[in-house]
This record gives sequence, structure tokens and C-alpha cells, in this order.
Amino acid sequence: MAEHKKSNKGLVCVLILASILLVVVPFLALRGAEFGGSDDAGSQMVNEVTGTEYEPWFTPVLENLIGGEIPGEIESLIFCVQTGIGVGILAFCFGYLVARKKYSRGQEE
Repeated sequence: MAEHKKSNKGLVCVLILASILLVVVPFLALRGAEFGGSDDAGSQMVNEVTGTEYEPWFTPVLENLIGGEIPGEIESLIFCVQTGIGVGILAFCFGYLVARKKYSRGQEE
């Protein structure tokens, strides 16, 4: 007998619509918003506490190599690559632990 597959077209359409809304709504809701990083907030706090302008102790290595400030898009790319590497390492470790536990049970029996 052939198995009867249930159609999930409705679910797929809802998920696609939800994905589109997740992308579009922030652009509309946050129009004109300015976002500052923790570095900016920290510099402002140092200025308020000490009353003097904050001066960094050193310049980033990549800024020295390219001879100027790193564009924001490149900083974001480097951050994403760094995040991906970290997630890959964590996933490998969790997978290793699960597999080790699974195969150690098989040897005990």
C-alpha cells in the first residue's frame, strides 16, 4: 500500500509570510532609528565620569594593516564569521558528547 502524504501547503504559505514579515516589519518600524554600540556607550560614560575625552590605548590590528578605519560592513562580516566558527565548534562538541553517550551504551550491553 502506498502511504498517503498530507499536503502542508497552508503551513508552508504561513511560514513564508511570517518570514517575509520578520524581514520587512523592522525596516518599517525602525525607520530613522540610530543604533550605537557598546563601545560608543562606554566612551560616553568614561567622558561623563572623568570629564575628559576618552582616548583608546591602541588601534585595532586590521586598521593598522589597511591604513584606516574598517568599514562597518566588514566589521559585521568578521563578527558573523566569528559567530559561525563558535557555533560550529559548539555544535561539534555537543554532537560528540551525544554520540559518545550513545555508543558507550551500545558497548555496555
